[in-house]
Amino acid sequence: MTMTQSANFWANWALAPEITLPLLVIEYLYLRYAHAGLTLGDRIAQRQRRFFLSGLATIALVVCTPIGVASDQYFWCHMVQHVTLMMISGPLLVLGTPSTFHPKNFVFNSLTHPIASWFIYVTLMIGVHLPLPHVFIMERPWLHHYIEVPLYFIVAYFFYFNLLDRNLVGRRTTPAFSVISLFLMMVPETLTGFFIYTSPKSLYSNMFTLSDQQRGGSIMWAGGMIIDAIWIAFAVYHWIKSEERKAIEVDAQIAADGKR
Repeated sequence: MTMTQSANFWANWALAPEITLPLLVIEYLYLRYAHAGLTLGDRIAQRQRRFFLSGLATIALVVCTPIGVASDQYFWCHMVQHVTLMMISGPLLVLGTPSTFHPKNFVFNSLTHPIASWFIYVTLMIGVHLPLPHVFIMERPWLHHYIEVPLYFIVAYFFYFNLLDRNLVGRRTTPAFSVISLFLMMVPETLTGFFIYTSPKSLYSNMFTLSDQQRGGSIMWAGGMIIDAIWIAFAVYHWIKSEERKAIEVDAQIAADGKR
């Protein structure tokens, strides 16, 4: 990218109302109803609010900025957008969701099922980067902007919903299963980026230059590993804390039994 191209690249911004308007509605509803009567002393709710608003901000960051504008022209921009929405935005929105949020309807429970959501996540992540589907989507920008981008963070939200700490309230998995699930997800994520990076020729009908394709593959390969490692460490930390709480409860029960 020459200096002129670089200047032109960073000059392109977009309002992207198809994404920003729903985000503003979600933000309003969250601030209005999720933590009604929030006080400064409620540290958990304050932390959740920061996570949720940060998640919304990361979505806007890769949609409205030049990264989002050029995501259908440069493969590396597309991959930055993909990695951010699926591996950062989705988890942050989960961490920002109030612990009391546990819909009982069949559809939500099915989509957030730990095993079903794992396979849905993997299918989307790999599927959209196979040559034929990717070319088909990129040749139809409306598919990318109106379908693919929202699916990235929505599917990620469903996947992480029962895996990341929400005060361990109402979760459908054990902390140990969360660590295992996150670790297993690292395999298809990094391998997808690896195969894209190491491909000796264009995978996408010369839609992108080979160097651009390799740059995008390296972002998913290396970037995905780093981000996954952070969430795995996060899950391990909460696994340890949950075991500590169990130990304290057992000690308290033993002490109570000894006084009888």
